[in-house]
Amino acid sequence: MLDLSLFLPGPAATQLMADHGARVIKVENPLAPEPTRSAEAFPWTQGGETVLFRNTQRGKESIALNLKTTAGKNALLALAREVDVVVEAFRPGVAERLGIDYPTLSVKNPGLVYCSLSAFGQNGPWRDRPAHDTATVAAAGILDLTRSPEGDSGPAIIGVPIADMLSSYLALSGILMALHRRNTTGEGDFIDVSMFESVLAASPNIMGPVFGGNQTPERLQERTHGGNAMLNVYETADAQFIALGGGEKKFVEALFTGLDREDFVSAVTGPAGEGHWAAIAFLRATFRKRTRAEWEMWFTGRDICWSPVNSLKEAWDADHVWERGMRFKDSQGNDHIGSAVRFSREPAQISTKLPQIGAETAKIIGELDLNEADHKTILSELTKIIRTK
Repeated sequence: MLDLSLFLPGPAATQLMADHGARVIKVENPLAPEPTRSAEAFPWTQGGETVLFRNTQRGKESIALNLKTTAGKNALLALAREVDVVVEAFRPGVAERLGIDYPTLSVKNPGLVYCSLSAFGQNGPWRDRPAHDTATVAAAGILDLTRSPEGDSGPAIIGVPIADMLSSYLALSGILMALHRRNTTGEGDFIDVSMFESVLAASPNIMGPVFGGNQTPERLQERTHGGNAMLNVYETADAQFIALGGGEKKFVEALFTGLDREDFVSAVTGPAGEGHWAAIAFLRATFRKRTRAEWEMWFTGRDICWSPVNSLKEAWDADHVWERGMRFKDSQGNDHIGSAVRFSREPAQISTKLPQIGAETAKIIGELDLNEADHKTILSELTKIIRTK
């Protein structure tokens, strides 16, 4: 695989493939390398590298190519003739201007699978709008829904970059489907993945008011946005929070029987909205009478779908996370996020080695189908670029 992408969506997808055995060659401009290497931009570091770089780039090789030079472009074109997959995340139109777009590369490599990641897709009225995660989530209508279920508040920034990661996983899925199809047809394909559309595609369970009623959701009337007593967040006596996460009848009965308020069962097993409001008010008052720890003890052994609202540190310190391998340490004691894709017959073989800028350039150039003169010219030009850096 050739990974031409930067930051998060593309690198996260290619790292998952590297974790499971793919050879991923990261193409970096030595004059402007991967931004997540920078501790100025991403100040949290461990073992001399930023935490973000360590957890999106492991197991890859790095080749230093300036694609605006003849040598750099020639080397990339030679690479593109040999690889199975190219992943890029330039703004729409940039790959075409550089002469490394799918129509150009697929002429010499008809089996190539080429995935473009962008904010809003390769065509359409919003194609050229610059955006990162928060802007695409806002455009998709999700920030408008992301507000406190208690009281009035403005839109809240979502705690994880959902557009980045959803588009990353869609890219991975599309690449794998295209590779599977290629096994039958011999033909590659072009995959257009939009961060914005990845959020739209994740929304089927909230589309009732829009598709069924042609209206904006009234949040406190909706099941997943604060209108259901059993899908809600409640403050405890010590200013911590408990989340209820399932409204099946057995959970409703277990909760309200345990609280000696069976009279709420009928309403809370009904549609979200006004019928739940009295129960929600009761639960808000009730949860504020005990601390989070006391409620955790109360829930133990009861068949209720719930969780404490953990801090990020609490979540990643949990024994369950360590035991499942979602957090592990390398031989130098640096922390890593594990692979969430688990195969029983061929589990991930994660390499925690991080690519240094251009470290594999000479090796990779030596593997390409280039004549001796081209080979020397490319290495000479690349050496000059690296030295000036």
